[in-house]
Amino acid sequence: MDLKQLEEKLFPLRTKTYCVLDGAAVKELPKRLYEMAPHHECLVRGELTPDMVHVAPYVALMIRGDDFSDWVLENTLGGNCGIFINTRFSITEMRNHLRALMAVHTEDGKPLIFRYYDPRVFRKFLPSCDAGQVETFFGKIDRFLVESEDGEGMLAYSQSEGTLKTDVLEL
Repeated sequence: MDLKQLEEKLFPLRTKTYCVLDGAAVKELPKRLYEMAPHHECLVRGELTPDMVHVAPYVALMIRGDDFSDWVLENTLGGNCGIFINTRFSITEMRNHLRALMAVHTEDGKPLIFRYYDPRVFRKFLPSCDAGQVETFFGKIDRFLVESEDGEGMLAYSQSEGTLKTDVLEL
């Protein structure tokens, strides 16, 4: 995957770019977030146990050309480590929206965590949604970008009035 071409696609003008990274898939993610200090938020509410800190998902602001963004692009692609988001909204608004998407319940009411931020889950889930679900899932998000199944490109998901559009970005 050509990183320069990917940067062109990930960082459009007039929107912010966030990544949602899976701590279970990214080795030492909390350490990297601490050392590189991007603006980030944990998507799991409350105080976390030490084990949970290392497997929790995090949303982080990406800025083209900064150390953290370069590290993400160089070290997480091809490993189903997370997804990317384009939006005009703040990280706090994104954290709140993304947290809400994680909370699901079984038919008998048992709470579960929906791991939509795993590209393997995302690629199967989003196309199966109806128009109302698509609108709810996107919320204030303009576009989701997810690595393709073969890891050689990206899938860009956008929507208009609940109609999902998927573009394949060859890199």
